[in-house]
Amino acid sequence: MEQRTLGRTGLKVSVLGFGCGAVGGLMVGGTAADQERAVARAVDAGINYFDTAAQYGNGESEKNLGRVLKALKPDVLVGTKVRIQITERGRIGAAIAEALEASLGRLGREQVDLFQLHNAITDDGREPSLSAETVLNEVVPALERLRGQGKTRFYGITAVGDTGAMHKVVGARVLDTAQVPYNLLNPSPVSAIHPRFPAHDYRQFMLAAKDAGMGVIGIRVLAGGALSGDLARHPLATPSVEPIGSGGSYADDTARARRLLPLVTEGHVGSLIEAAIRFAISSDAMSTVLVGYSTMAQLEEAIAHANKGRLPQAALDRVAALQAEFVT
Repeated sequence: MEQRTLGRTGLKVSVLGFGCGAVGGLMVGGTAADQERAVARAVDAGINYFDTAAQYGNGESEKNLGRVLKALKPDVLVGTKVRIQITERGRIGAAIAEALEASLGRLGREQVDLFQLHNAITDDGREPSLSAETVLNEVVPALERLRGQGKTRFYGITAVGDTGAMHKVVGARVLDTAQVPYNLLNPSPVSAIHPRFPAHDYRQFMLAAKDAGMGVIGIRVLAGGALSGDLARHPLATPSVEPIGSGGSYADDTARARRLLPLVTEGHVGSLIEAAIRFAISSDAMSTVLVGYSTMAQLEEAIAHANKGRLPQAALDRVAALQAEFVT
């Protein structure tokens, strides 16, 4: 599988990563045997970045990933996250340190490769988000202390929130990575219409992050599953998915995804999921994309699509034409 450099970290990451969240659900609610089988297959296919968080299944994802990695002992990279709670304002540094200690305990590791802020970043720091000033003046110093203690190699953010605030944080050039929602439904400000966050040009943000030396990790590349074009959810998957960086509802996202079906019927790709994964990795700014899995079949499908590489220019041109119809 293709590997790319994760920004200034110098780490080589597989272009397809393994998302351990609840949206796919395998690493939260799957059987131990299926979890081990999936991770082993992913490693065999060349996937070397595994992304989890304390919030995924209230720690179950970290516990399960830690158990599987202890059994398999693969040479992989692990990232997790911290979300600052409202009650932890005023003691952010201590809260971050405590969160990482707890995550390390669940993972059974002395160090993670990447530790990321999970809160949104907004102009006014409205709860439960944080302001850019709070991130730069309180969060970053705390993360740097943890790096100095050898508990994380690198640190980054989840790039959700207000445009100005996120660009201010990136412009400080102190972060190593950014997780960016990027998919076929959100290529420009006019199509990112979720009411919680303003319209945001994720493509331009990724370029700004790359210019700042940051590695870009693509999230929500399947829009939580909506880019399958199917409203049905697997029993292990989160029953209801709130859109991030896409439309106003999962149903809206699914309906818009179906408007991309000419990519399939005209022979550019074999499925909408193939289009979504290959579109995301077509960006020069993208280091790796995370896909969450419910089944081995979904994992195999994602591996096959990623190994086909970027979409050819003719397909990208057709994508742009179809995306333009979203606003008409």
